[in-house]
Amino acid sequence: MPATTLQKTGRYRGLGHTGPIDLRPTDLNKLKRYLEPNANIALPIRPQGAGTASTDCNRCVSGSILHTAGLDRITKIDSYNHTVTAQAGVRLGRLVDELAKQGLELIGAYDLQGRTLGGAIAAPCFGPVIGNQGAYFSSHVIAMKLVTASGQLLNVGPQQQNLLSALRLSFGLLGVIYEATLRVRPIRTFSASHRRISIDKFASVVDTLANGDIGFKFYMLPHRDCIYLDLRRYDAEPGNAFGVPWKIKDWGENAVLPNVVKSLNRLVPFPSVRYRLIDTISETTQKLVNTRLVTAGTNAVAQSRPHRKASKSVSRFSTWCFPAANFAMIAIAYRDFCESLYEQSGFRCDMPTVGYRLCQDASSLLSPSFDDPMIALTAASTQESGWDDFVIDLADFAENWAGTPLLSQSRALQGDYAHQVYGSRLDFFGRMRRRLDPENRLLSPFLAQFAL
Repeated sequence: MPATTLQKTGRYRGLGHTGPIDLRPTDLNKLKRYLEPNANIALPIRPQGAGTASTDCNRCVSGSILHTAGLDRITKIDSYNHTVTAQAGVRLGRLVDELAKQGLELIGAYDLQGRTLGGAIAAPCFGPVIGNQGAYFSSHVIAMKLVTASGQLLNVGPQQQNLLSALRLSFGLLGVIYEATLRVRPIRTFSASHRRISIDKFASVVDTLANGDIGFKFYMLPHRDCIYLDLRRYDAEPGNAFGVPWKIKDWGENAVLPNVVKSLNRLVPFPSVRYRLIDTISETTQKLVNTRLVTAGTNAVAQSRPHRKASKSVSRFSTWCFPAANFAMIAIAYRDFCESLYEQSGFRCDMPTVGYRLCQDASSLLSPSFDDPMIALTAASTQESGWDDFVIDLADFAENWAGTPLLSQSRALQGDYAHQVYGSRLDFFGRMRRRLDPENRLLSPFLAQFAL
């Protein structure tokens, strides 16, 4: 297999290239014309929303990138039936704001409002979901319109659950999403509590948390041997949830902290001093923006919004999912892995590792938590030097602990391991993909390595 197949996975580097062609449809007719077999369009064609994938899932070294951001119309908000219909390029933040005007919110959690609707459906999008109401944003899609690889419009409704299951988390391989309808609900308030605990203490309670009717997110600082827990429970009665504390929290975690860390990496030459400062600032940020500020929220106010100045600071991340049943051991093993790797290589992540509980969710054929609840771990860093080697070691760690990869977010992922984990589900998805796209018009070399 040529090296370009695995470009930017972290395990191999690709050769130089002139880059793909950008396609930017603004309506259904243009989208269909781009995908017509007789169109003079460079292949493969890869759909892209906000471009948040950390792998080459929605990119290619040649061919065409089909940007869906121009398809940005909210078609209908149905306050009576509690549904919303919108085009694939609508940003989640805008959708949240429009729903809130009518007292509605998206169900579940997704933790990044900069994503497009189509991207959040086609690839894993999750957050601190409370209870077992669906682990992924795509779980709440009830109908979809997409344009197939042959340029035909395909309507999929609630009666076609098997096809909907395949289209959720389909990575744009079965067609380009044009429009989707999702379930929504009246805005619901939850209480939020935060605490700092050691990793050993977290290991002793994570099984109870993973199986409880709560939502949680955590920030792990392995080199300080601590975790900052964000626990969420629905309130019995509607309460007040103010947006300002959540905006400050979001600004502190996703704008201030990355930029400060980036500056320290540039200005402080001594690693031991630099990382001590970075960890102290990370802890201080967690204490201020979580423990002191945020006590109640809703899905309408509690999600992260994009920060342009910080978007290029933390451009490196890799996510793996681990069995919740074994996470007590995995949390300790991850701390030891980070410490050992730092001693051996001198590299360590300068941002906290973020974790989420993912309930069992079989609503998608390629759901990472199809059979069992999982805990997702996202390692992130602002540093370029040493990162590619780190994600290879992280992938080896994940494979050793039965980690489940995300095709869009797990760096250094090997094709044979993905096939081993997803097994017959990936085989079935591959057969469906080949039926809908026999000429491989939407299949990039990166995705082809997974025997799709």
